[in-house]
Amino acid sequence: MQDELDIRSFIGTHDADFYDDGFHRHSAVEISIVLEGRCLFEWSKQSWMEAGHIVIIPPDLAHRFEAVTNVRFGVILLQGVTARTMELVAKLGGSGLTGDGGADRSPIFLALSRLDKERFERLFREWLRMKASFLKEKKANYSAWMEVLLLFLLEHSQQDLQGMTVTKAADYMRENVQESVHISDLAEMAGFTEPAFRRVFEQMYGVSPKQYQQQCRLQESKWLLSSTDKDIREIAEQVGFFRLHSFSQWFKEQEGLPPTVWRKSQRLQHGSMLN
Repeated sequence: MQDELDIRSFIGTHDADFYDDGFHRHSAVEISIVLEGRCLFEWSKQSWMEAGHIVIIPPDLAHRFEAVTNVRFGVILLQGVTARTMELVAKLGGSGLTGDGGADRSPIFLALSRLDKERFERLFREWLRMKASFLKEKKANYSAWMEVLLLFLLEHSQQDLQGMTVTKAADYMRENVQESVHISDLAEMAGFTEPAFRRVFEQMYGVSPKQYQQQCRLQESKWLLSSTDKDIREIAEQVGFFRLHSFSQWFKEQEGLPPTVWRKSQRLQHGSMLN
């Protein structure tokens, strides 16, 4: 018989003198993300954690936290949730997290880049706001929000904590789509040689740095075309094209339609959905 649905979530803030007085354990799966600061996580081993780092703790694993600086955590405790939710948890870190007998009982460590950590925190705060509201369909809402948060982690987190310096370069490209970036500068930002940077970047994102920047430019272009009334020339400049013809030609190569036609097609689709 499945346990009763129990999802506890909170944001906890502690000063640099905080520490757990001894090890503790609980029957729920715990997902804790460091939103700010630095801390030590200890079980049978030790691991340093800083902003953007996530630990997923299996049920009944004895553990403790100790602050190194002022620290802020986002915490989710999952018990009695749907099979789909536990399937996503398992995808994040293996069957040991779901309490399966004989499985690895070690915690799983993940990390989000700075931008994705900020996006996750906004989602998490909305979840806390919703959880505090009166809900007609409590279980359905809880399950849907857990799926959203877990899917976000599946899509955006990395297991290679050492490689997380590469995400600083990726974040830079996402925030500066209007600029032409040089691989040498990105590699220096991440602390790698150019060949090593290219290799680690492609391992983490599945595309080259240049292809990644093009993806970011395309995403931003489509967002601006579909959600604003900005002039096409202004949009072109915002994503790094200073000749309208070059932008239109590039966009058509990517989407099969010039930006003006693509924008009209999106509005026609939206209009038909409302009718």
